[in-house]
Amino acid sequence: MKVGVVTFPGSNGDYDCYKAVRERLGGESFFLWHKEHDLRGADAILLPGGFSYGDYLRAGAIASLSPIMREVRAFAEAGGPVVGICNGFQILCEAGLLPGALIRNRTLKFISRPAELRVESTETPFTSLYAPGQLLRVPVAHGEGCYVAEEEVLDALERSGRVVFRYVNEAGEPTPEANRNGSARNIAGIVSERGNVLGMMPHPERAVDPLLGPADGLPLFRSLAAHLAHA
Repeated sequence: MKVGVVTFPGSNGDYDCYKAVRERLGGESFFLWHKEHDLRGADAILLPGGFSYGDYLRAGAIASLSPIMREVRAFAEAGGPVVGICNGFQILCEAGLLPGALIRNRTLKFISRPAELRVESTETPFTSLYAPGQLLRVPVAHGEGCYVAEEEVLDALERSGRVVFRYVNEAGEPTPEANRNGSARNIAGIVSERGNVLGMMPHPERAVDPLLGPADGLPLFRSLAAHLAHA
């Protein structure tokens, strides 16, 4: 498995993604600079968290126009798996590879804490090793993580099973209190229409080592590896 991790000016989750693939899965990971036009034969692409270009204009807006995104777009349109985490999710929405947008948190404050998630769909290349309805504990760290979209878009996402993760409380209920950033319908992660592009605000790459806490993010990377092994 060869995974390219895109690094933008201001990325801070790129090394965690690199280490998750290389050390927890034994795969080959490498960095792709935002000015490049070569994905170097990557089997999958990770867009990491951080503050690309200082989050000027809107979070992810400038990064969506980076040179490397031309290749990422073509890769995704050809069916290649792409994962956007936090700032990466914002970039995917700004690039039009996922519907909707990420705006300022409901509290207008930066949130950095563990979050409880519920797995809504296991019918994706990224969630096949989870159980339907499984509860996860994964860190979040964002100031613009409130997912919004038009009601018809939200209905379509729900109807087609493209909502992959949802913010819930410890009992697994999607309550307003569990939805710290105010995302529409407690949505924490979605996939594209073809299912090969995942965007999520929580950080699975920071939840892969049981020595550091819950490793609930590891099955996501293992699911991706299993998908690539059978592709």
